[in-house]
Amino acid sequence: MEGKSYRSELIGLFGCPVDENATVVVMEAAFQALGLNYRYQTTLVYPQDLEIAIAALKAMNMRGTHITIPHKVSVLQYLDHVSETAALMGAVNTITLKDGETYGENTDGKGFIESFDQAGIDLAGRHIVLFGAGGAARAMTIEMASRGVSSIAVVNRTRERGVELVELLNEKTATKAIYLPWDGAFQIPQETHIVVNATSIGMHPTLGRPDIDYSTLQSGMIVCDGVHNPVHTPFLMEAAQRGCRVMDGFSMLINQAAISFRLWTGLDAPIEVMRSALAKEFDLE
Repeated sequence: MEGKSYRSELIGLFGCPVDENATVVVMEAAFQALGLNYRYQTTLVYPQDLEIAIAALKAMNMRGTHITIPHKVSVLQYLDHVSETAALMGAVNTITLKDGETYGENTDGKGFIESFDQAGIDLAGRHIVLFGAGGAARAMTIEMASRGVSSIAVVNRTRERGVELVELLNEKTATKAIYLPWDGAFQIPQETHIVVNATSIGMHPTLGRPDIDYSTLQSGMIVCDGVHNPVHTPFLMEAAQRGCRVMDGFSMLINQAAISFRLWTGLDAPIEVMRSALAKEFDLE
């Protein structure tokens, strides 16, 4: 019995609400696949209790936690350290505890970027058209800017939010950003290399697709959808039919979880196991 430990390493998810969040399925499958004595606890944390929850994370020597709505912004004030990109985004979705101190990171955009790395696509010098200006759009654009994209056109129906994101990119990164209004079927400029849907349009059960002029999609363009359910969205299916290379949001979601897994365990994540577990949970197999 010497050397045996009955203590489990604890990982969490702090949010409100969290009942419908299936991240536990992915993470527990990964822990089991590698024989790790880790436990993932999905925890309801009300906004007024967030500071106490972060203190509890330290007190219980948890490895870390995911942070989801509505805490991604408010949690920053309770952390000891925040990564440069997460600070730029103004949001954290992953916390790691090291030597008693909390480190905040945002994997939303990093999972997106990892999909490009896996596909062998170099982002440097690319021209991007991105739909949306919310949290996902901010994470994606800042990570793309860090990889040296040449320009990003932010297309959004609400001018104020679109301009706010563009000003952030122009002020804090070397990438040239412009705002373009979205007041009808948007026409994709010919010089575009990558088109990204960073809105929730197309998410189950509402489905649908972004309002663009699909005849302006050109063969060879890379078209990405941040929507993860369904995997094959109407947006991506239309793009594929026009000869575009498509990248789905389901893979991006798995990559986000894999990055968190590495931060907490120091090990490479069993990505195919995680993908299979979530696909089964969503009936996507």
